[in-house]
Amino acid sequence: MNPSLNSYEILVSERIEFEKSATALIKLVGDLFYERNLEVVIFRQQLIDQRPSEMLQVHSHASIMAGETITIQDTLAIAKSLSNSHVRNSTIDVGKLAIEWKREAGIFLKRGKFLDSKLNELYNNENNDPKPIDVVLFGFGRIGRLVARELIAQEGKGNQLRMRAIVIRGKIDSVNLEKRASNLRVDSIHGHFPGTVEVDFDNSSLIINGQPIKVISSNSKEAINYEKYGIHDSLLIDNTGVFRSEEELSTHLKGKGVKKVLLTAPGQNIPNIVFGINQNDFDDEQQIFSAASCTTNAIVPVLKIINDKFGIKQGHIESIHAYTNDQNLVDNMHSKYRRGRAAALNMVITETGAGKAVDKAIPGLGKKLTSNAIRVPVSNGSLAILKLSLIKITSVEKINAAIKDAAFKGDLVEQIKYSVSQELVSSDVVGDSCCSILDSQSTILHSDKKSAVLYVWYDNEYGYTRQVMRLAKHIVGVKRRTYF
Repeated sequence: MNPSLNSYEILVSERIEFEKSATALIKLVGDLFYERNLEVVIFRQQLIDQRPSEMLQVHSHASIMAGETITIQDTLAIAKSLSNSHVRNSTIDVGKLAIEWKREAGIFLKRGKFLDSKLNELYNNENNDPKPIDVVLFGFGRIGRLVARELIAQEGKGNQLRMRAIVIRGKIDSVNLEKRASNLRVDSIHGHFPGTVEVDFDNSSLIINGQPIKVISSNSKEAINYEKYGIHDSLLIDNTGVFRSEEELSTHLKGKGVKKVLLTAPGQNIPNIVFGINQNDFDDEQQIFSAASCTTNAIVPVLKIINDKFGIKQGHIESIHAYTNDQNLVDNMHSKYRRGRAAALNMVITETGAGKAVDKAIPGLGKKLTSNAIRVPVSNGSLAILKLSLIKITSVEKINAAIKDAAFKGDLVEQIKYSVSQELVSSDVVGDSCCSILDSQSTILHSDKKSAVLYVWYDNEYGYTRQVMRLAKHIVGVKRRTYF
């Protein structure tokens, strides 16, 4: 028998076994999600709705992050033990548990006892199913539609956030409804919506994955009575970017059926939150929040780690940002300088408030920073360049290690991704759930060992949307408890 052929057949057989295990893990992940509101992740990467090949790729990345091999069999065994436990309404990192089991198996002997020890605090939450919160999307543009996709994707058993209505400008007729449905079905950047979107013309609604979502028209700042549509104590997510101040946004609260408001843009005189950093600085009495900007969410997690570890004396932030809908397709008039030039043909210097906005999340740091932005001919996927003067002497290795550690464990594992790729480009970050992706291969340190340059990538649409979703669940009290 040909030895090379035998070796090939062995590798094929091994691959088939891996994919069979991945298929089994996919089923377990789905069952836990829909039956017990239990979200299974591996180093922040969601495992719901994955293909076997994607599941194996996630494990490959997790092994790099952990510095040791995590096999599909390792996480499958943990997931099986989870299915036999009573934990629910939580997010569990099976990658972290798999590593800890390898180190502590000799102590516990059985995985069930091991999980009891690790997840004891989550077991205390097993009978407290959260009350689902109605959500109204005020505006249905780029971020509004991505939030809609995520609201549908995360619903699971239905006891977190549930989308009930969409508010748009303009007349609601058959043409407008069909166009809104079409915009949700397909997206030139983020692809097809993984579900069904139909139109109920008689009831002015979109039927998304079988769920009726009322479409309401509003051309002014007048308050809307949502209770007449059966919507009560809802969270209104304002995606228009038109209303920024506390006074303007409080109009939403003057109607009926809205309890809290979340703005998906920087706000004035309201809490600007970067989830993972300062979401706990405000109590339940606060009604209006801002999720800050995509750039602020990208830079603040990394700045927090660097400032805590090495101290930041001063710095400059340069955002290399994808063009946005407020720019012109061809040269034309614009209220701001330079933005009137054709977005897909020019690099356009413009202002950004991201540097000053840092102060709202990390008090005192924003005053040490300057910032500017360049809009470039890319439809999505942006880069923030952080040029920092540090207080402590350090090295590239220590800077990267600090960020990698934060991406692996702690309060910012959902926000920070540590990339080791030498081939990373902007299109690679499109669709990444992390709002802040450190390009570790590009970190630079001056010979003075205090002047550093860090490159932080971000999907300025999807990565930001995931931050909006995390904050939304937090402020209405339905965010799952976690084991990361």
